[in-house]
Amino acid sequence: MSRLVIVANRTPDPRERGASAGGLAVALKDALARRDALWFGWSGGTAAETATVPSEFRHGRTAYATIDLGEVDYRHYYQGFANGALWPVLHYRLGVARFDREDWVGYRRVNAAFAAALAPLLRPDDTIWIHDFHLFLLAAELRALGCRQRIGFFLHVPFPPRAVFTGLPNAGAIIEAMGALDAIGLQTEDDAENLRGALMAAGLADAALRVGAFPIGIDAAGFAALAARRFRSKEVAQLRASLVDRALAIGIDRLDYTKGLPQRIAGFGKLLQRFPRHRGKVTFLQVAPVSRGDVAQYRALRRELDESVGRINGQYAEPDWAPIRYITRAVARPTVAGYMRLARIGLVTPLRDGMNLVAKEYVAAQDAADPGVLILSRFAGAALDLDGAVLVNPLDPDDIAEALDVALTMPADERLDRWQRMDRAVRATTAGIWCRRFLTALEGDEPVAEAGRAGGRQVPRQGAARGAPRRQAAAGPAG
Repeated sequence: MSRLVIVANRTPDPRERGASAGGLAVALKDALARRDALWFGWSGGTAAETATVPSEFRHGRTAYATIDLGEVDYRHYYQGFANGALWPVLHYRLGVARFDREDWVGYRRVNAAFAAALAPLLRPDDTIWIHDFHLFLLAAELRALGCRQRIGFFLHVPFPPRAVFTGLPNAGAIIEAMGALDAIGLQTEDDAENLRGALMAAGLADAALRVGAFPIGIDAAGFAALAARRFRSKEVAQLRASLVDRALAIGIDRLDYTKGLPQRIAGFGKLLQRFPRHRGKVTFLQVAPVSRGDVAQYRALRRELDESVGRINGQYAEPDWAPIRYITRAVARPTVAGYMRLARIGLVTPLRDGMNLVAKEYVAAQDAADPGVLILSRFAGAALDLDGAVLVNPLDPDDIAEALDVALTMPADERLDRWQRMDRAVRATTAGIWCRRFLTALEGDEPVAEAGRAGGRQVPRQGAARGAPRRQAAAGPAG
């Protein structure tokens, strides 16, 4: 079996395992255990200039090669083009995107530097798998250096319609560079169709045939076991005692403007306003670790959330009850798993998301005898598989409030039926299955689009209503 070369913006710390490991490292664990591998990427450190020779070390069967970024390259490639321009555009947020030609130059320069540092490390029969939007240009740069290995690419975030993506300056250069790939994976068939359309419009019909949908999953059994263990922990016992038999709704998100946090907070406020029977009976815990705190949009988002939480708590709190608990520091993943098992409601309402594994983790964490209810944005890729979720429009706080009322009053037999359907789906598409499916498409002869469709349940997001019909929420008296 050929060596697998994983390329991502950041390399993981191989000493971190299980609950401490990064999401991509967990997802690729199955592939890395089966074959020799090289993991290449940014070290996470900066220097005066971007390194040209990587630092190398080995851990088990996997070799690691990392380079430091120059401070100027970090600013233009990472903060500028990748996070300031690509991230918002890929999430359909043209109005938030920030464009600067120097950022584009830095993005191209770092992709070329990655290629130049990686190429001497490659073997003729390697299989190369590039991950995510930071490295759209890398395959073309490797081809320009004479690399002829099979190269695949997986985009973990959404890909918008062509009319949105072409609002990005230099969008054409990115699409053209993707023609150098042998297989391109996205999370949903909608995203795959959007990219195929962009490639076809650019005259890259052959490349469009190499695009497929490969929905990513989690280690459902492992996360379920973790949640069951941590449910008996001191941290969960303290949270349970503090609730005093009140229902718990939970949100777990990075502090980011794509996650729909202001609308979610407003939706919980609407619940208390429109359905006063729930006042004093439910507590909402939002964990939102601060990310990219040096970016103006993120600082503004944090201020907005601070004000919204304070306003709702000030209006509805009682001496023995605060409606919203809001944490902006990281909480350990094992503790989060225990909190999820305790929560009667999981609130996952991104404005747009490639998949959203938090939704799948919430499902996996539930007690099979008494599961909670997942409220999920219809614009998350996970909505295609989790047909037992209560789907909402994340832009509509009233829709979120009505969904919360439905969830809080849902009969046990309906909760169980919905959860069982979702649990089957989560266990059927694990991270290991996703990994094997994509590598089979990359290294095999079957058309990539067919390989993707054969592997998972992918239906159009805007198709027929999914799941059991949601009971109409009766509007309570204004409060």
